[in-house]
Amino acid sequence: MEKLPAQCLPWLTHRKDSTLFEILFLGTSASAPSAKRGLSGQIVSHNEYRFLIDCGEGTQRQILQSGAGFKRMTRILLTHGHLDHILGLGGLLSTFLRWEAIEELEIYGGRSTLERVRTLLFDVVLRGNKPPMPLRLIEIKPGVIFDADDFTVTAFSVSHRGPDCLGYVFEGKARRPFLAEKADELGVPFGPERRELVAGNEITLADGRRVTAEEVLGPLEKGTKLVVVGDTGRTDNLIEVCKDADGLVIESTYLDEEADMARQFSHLTARMGAELAIKAGVKKLILTHISRRYREKDVIAEVQSIFPNTVVARDFDTFHIKRDI
Repeated sequence: MEKLPAQCLPWLTHRKDSTLFEILFLGTSASAPSAKRGLSGQIVSHNEYRFLIDCGEGTQRQILQSGAGFKRMTRILLTHGHLDHILGLGGLLSTFLRWEAIEELEIYGGRSTLERVRTLLFDVVLRGNKPPMPLRLIEIKPGVIFDADDFTVTAFSVSHRGPDCLGYVFEGKARRPFLAEKADELGVPFGPERRELVAGNEITLADGRRVTAEEVLGPLEKGTKLVVVGDTGRTDNLIEVCKDADGLVIESTYLDEEADMARQFSHLTARMGAELAIKAGVKKLILTHISRRYREKDVIAEVQSIFPNTVVARDFDTFHIKRDI
């Protein structure tokens, strides 16, 4: 996993890479903002696709300050309905009413989450007016919720206060890499012939020889896996969904010294996130949702003593998540 400086915004110049996910942290504080951390929000990007995960108070300002802008911000995935994760939707829709144009807006979440969002958007913001774009609230349950050519987004249940709490897995589809050197040896020209072979079809060369996909495709390789967990108070039910993840984003509201309080409010400690990463064979751990009561260095000290390949995300940090072959 590669961490980029805050000012580096890779979605401004897209690179077609079916193995890469990018995540920009817009807000990394727990419950209430601090002087340096806004409330929950992240943008996950893959080629032309962008997903906003949660939309805490002030998210639209964070989007502007990051330089990411609102283009293609058409899908919002909500982890749950607590205000520090949804309250920014009101301001965001208000901005779309007056200042920014967007083709459509789809908001995904569990039933109870969307009930609260519907009240916020239609009763408080719109108050009988029509939204400026097609606006759809899409109720989801655990399972695949988005299926593109080369990746999927899957929702899964987490245990927090209240029903319908979710996390999301972004996973590239398994593929067989094209062996260009082998194709060169066989005399396959550049162009549609190679595309046919990548698609698994057989081709006939100009000299009459036949070349099959089996001759130029390598062994099946798993795609990149990025897991984003919302607020949760348990990790034992997340081991399988996080298994072999290249990147795991998870909350770290408390330190271990206040584990009793973490249990009381159904949140995690940094230690719990690190122990999950070990059990699930995670490659890289990224902690967010940090309580304002702690210094970042104390969170890092606790987690890295258990799982060294960990970072604590700051607002506007950008990471590349890519599977190491």
